[in-house]
Amino acid sequence: MVQVIIKAFDILELVAQRDGQAVTLTEISNELQLNQATASNIINTMIGKGYLEHVGKKKGYRLGLAAYRLTNEVNYEQDLVMAAREPMAQLTTLLNESCLLGALRNQKRYILHAVHSTQDIQVQIRSERNVYETASGRLLLAYLSEKELERFILHNGLPDAGLWEEAGSRMSLMEALIHIRNEGICMTHLKNTHVRGFAVPVWAKDKVVAGLSIFLPDYRCSASRQKEIVTALREAATQISQKLQ
Repeated sequence: MVQVIIKAFDILELVAQRDGQAVTLTEISNELQLNQATASNIINTMIGKGYLEHVGKKKGYRLGLAAYRLTNEVNYEQDLVMAAREPMAQLTTLLNESCLLGALRNQKRYILHAVHSTQDIQVQIRSERNVYETASGRLLLAYLSEKELERFILHNGLPDAGLWEEAGSRMSLMEALIHIRNEGICMTHLKNTHVRGFAVPVWAKDKVVAGLSIFLPDYRCSASRQKEIVTALREAATQISQKLQ
């Protein structure tokens, strides 16, 4: 057991030395003189805990969000977060509703940055959530490639009816994701929690890299308010995307 822990730290240190560049399983195995099956088992455990993330079958692995949180390091997706800080602050000032910047990491929706409103009643934020459960998660799912989406469904299955009633079958899920992609926005209404969410894509070099989201209690979301939120959200996402080009 002690040797496994040591090897896990060895892998973490090796990946950390690459400054964000992905390291393949073969490289890890060769450099640390580890059997590939053993290395793969350790890596999968580290992915499950968020210390590593898989960035593609051929590309390999890089540090995950949990590794950066150990030291409160801001380098995780630093360019993206830095580009988003000011537009997100302005968005929350304008609407006085909390907003977040989310990305897909290790089969979950992770928060990269959040700005909180001054409302007395606010929706609780968790750093990671079920992808099917959130507006930003569903939005990001809609922009995955066919292969990435297939791997996600294979790993996670279809949405539970309580999370996404309209997407309980493979066909209905695909239809819902196509609709989100065509509209360029995802809107959720979780009736059991009385929360509404809105999310739009953030682009960098013709690729969606994050979802910008506003979420609020149902009672604060009239038809006119919804229109205001969508307009402001799109404008903020455009500002962020322009900074990333």
